[in-house]
Amino acid sequence: MKTTIKQMAERMNRIDTFSPYFFLPFILMLYFFVSLFDFHRFELFNVTVSIWPAVFVALASYYVTVYFVDKKGWTFPTFGLSFLRGYTMWAIYLLGLIGLVAYISMIAGGEVGITDESIRRNLDPKLNFLSQLLWFSTMLIISLKIIQDENMSKGKLLMYGALYGGLMFLYLLMGYRTPIIVMLFTGLIIFHYVVKEIKLTWFLTTLLIIGIFFSLFGFFRVISEDTSLDFNSREQPDVELTKEKEKELITVEQKVNSVPKWIRSLNGEAVTGHIVLSKIIEYTQEEGYLNGEIHAGIFATLLPGEQTSPRMKVTEVVNSLSVEEGKYITRPTRTTTPTYIGQLFLDGGYLLVALGFAFYGFIIALLYNQVKNAGIRSYQSVAFAFVLTIFTVTMHTGLLDLIFVLMIGFVILTASINQAPKKKTL
Repeated sequence: MKTTIKQMAERMNRIDTFSPYFFLPFILMLYFFVSLFDFHRFELFNVTVSIWPAVFVALASYYVTVYFVDKKGWTFPTFGLSFLRGYTMWAIYLLGLIGLVAYISMIAGGEVGITDESIRRNLDPKLNFLSQLLWFSTMLIISLKIIQDENMSKGKLLMYGALYGGLMFLYLLMGYRTPIIVMLFTGLIIFHYVVKEIKLTWFLTTLLIIGIFFSLFGFFRVISEDTSLDFNSREQPDVELTKEKEKELITVEQKVNSVPKWIRSLNGEAVTGHIVLSKIIEYTQEEGYLNGEIHAGIFATLLPGEQTSPRMKVTEVVNSLSVEEGKYITRPTRTTTPTYIGQLFLDGGYLLVALGFAFYGFIIALLYNQVKNAGIRSYQSVAFAFVLTIFTVTMHTGLLDLIFVLMIGFVILTASINQAPKKKTL
């Protein structure tokens, strides 16, 4: 028995954990597999539409594209901007300076999001947007330093780790998990390729610990809310139900509440993602697709006047299917993360899901080929690590934040400009 387990572990450890063929598809399948342990929440929200056809279409489209681009050996062109190669770092430092000023302005104004959800959700939009540039630029700079240092000592590694940790703490104060997760996994990928290979078995253990930590962080963030504020209200829709429906609702709620909240929180994000995706598919069956409205909303935030954010639109969509049953899937004051599959499906169904995941596979494979051409100790590795991480995180969050779209564009452009003819392989 011990020999069999050891042999299985050895086979698993031959897999390149962060390969385009493994990392993103693995996280996607793990996310939805974990969501199957729903603790009666599927019953509570009447989940009847299967998500699996959309998931398998996404995977098939992604794999076909990655394989094709990998075999062709394609990379990004330089876009005729190779003359800007020497100015890349100056641009990164400038972005960091802008982000630092914005972050300090927020802290000085008392906008510390971790203190209450109502503050986190209502940070100054312009300062919050610009403050993201601080962690983005600093993460790129630290990652490049690690890659370029061929004589990495334990002392230096600890110093870089401390800088990373300090940066993550700054954004912990804002109450946001996404930048922290992006920094953490980008750092792990850099560590894997440059310092020491992270075996798959070690990665799975690390993933479990990280998952539990961020789940409980979200749990404590919710239970610490000041419910006396209207923004944090947990009242359900004021609708009249038949006595039979009311009794059914109470019974199912009792089933859900029989499981301790902290246990439900361990996979609560994945369960919610599954429910939201199912409801999005159900909504499109009844109301049709939004034909680009969600994706147009990413850029509508730049327009003057009050705009409905894409995630708020998702909240309206999923709640429209549950309000009459006397419950909210997402509280009306909150936004809903639709999953990347969900945002694509809502705008264009299976066709857009296939195109969206083909796009992801195309970008990731192009960057991976650039790493193989330029070598591990290159800017290409940082670009690949960052984009792969962002795309993987969007399996839950969706890609609906303009700042992340701009970051991805910046990294791809600068990676293309900094391409080198040197030939090496991973």
